[in-house]
Amino acid sequence: MRMKEGLMMRYCQLYTGQQMPVLGMGFYQVPVLETAKVASQAIEIGYRLFDTAYYYGNEQGVGQAVRQSGLPRQDFFITSKVNSSGYLATKQAIKQALDKMQLDYLDLMLIHWIVPDYMGTYRAMEEAVSKGYVRAIGISNFGRKEIETVLSACRVRPAVLQNECHLFHQQGIMRAYTQQVGIQFEGWAPFAEGRREIFQHPAVAAMARRYGKSVAQVLLAFLMQEGVIVIPRTVNPSQMKENFDSLDLTLSPDDLAILRSFDEGRNLIWQENIL
Repeated sequence: MRMKEGLMMRYCQLYTGQQMPVLGMGFYQVPVLETAKVASQAIEIGYRLFDTAYYYGNEQGVGQAVRQSGLPRQDFFITSKVNSSGYLATKQAIKQALDKMQLDYLDLMLIHWIVPDYMGTYRAMEEAVSKGYVRAIGISNFGRKEIETVLSACRVRPAVLQNECHLFHQQGIMRAYTQQVGIQFEGWAPFAEGRREIFQHPAVAAMARRYGKSVAQVLLAFLMQEGVIVIPRTVNPSQMKENFDSLDLTLSPDDLAILRSFDEGRNLIWQENIL
């Protein structure tokens, strides 16, 4: 399989030295029986970053697509997440993830949300790094207080924070903080799960027409230019290609300023869904 001609993936560098794609595929709510097919289609288009989780129930299909792609394992950046609380439970959860995916290692493992003993969970993930099961670790849906607790006690610094991030919740304060402490920010729900009629937003739609792009492409390009890794979800191959083509869009400073003005500074999704 080859990457789409004329359009190459862009990467950012984690403090671990890993090159992480700035655009990937999220697998939340992708049906289990369709996951391998969806991931294989994404690979054909050019995607190399896949984001799954124990909670999604589809780790196995992601691993299957990677193994059957014919591409070297090092071409991919595979993320999964645990929701286990405590050291022993998390050791088992990491082993189960690797067994399901039939992969020798994961590029990134995240704590999916704040669990009661998240420091015990984090210690197990640190151990997984030392044993080579996981290349980098991080956190998801954490606030600054919990991040500071992790940073005060960890041996392996979090490489990534994955939180809700989109046009209406741009996470400017949190992104500035993570940049200060050397953690890469990654955003889930870059389309706000379709809330507030985001795809019909008049100003964004007008901007998209000027660039000859879609609203979805403008929304993704905006976040990527702001330094956010994005993982949109779709099972539609034409939408996968459309999202991938956002990589060749560069918005002007004036348009970036306009898009920043739509930030409402509050969650739209987190209180309704645990991701």
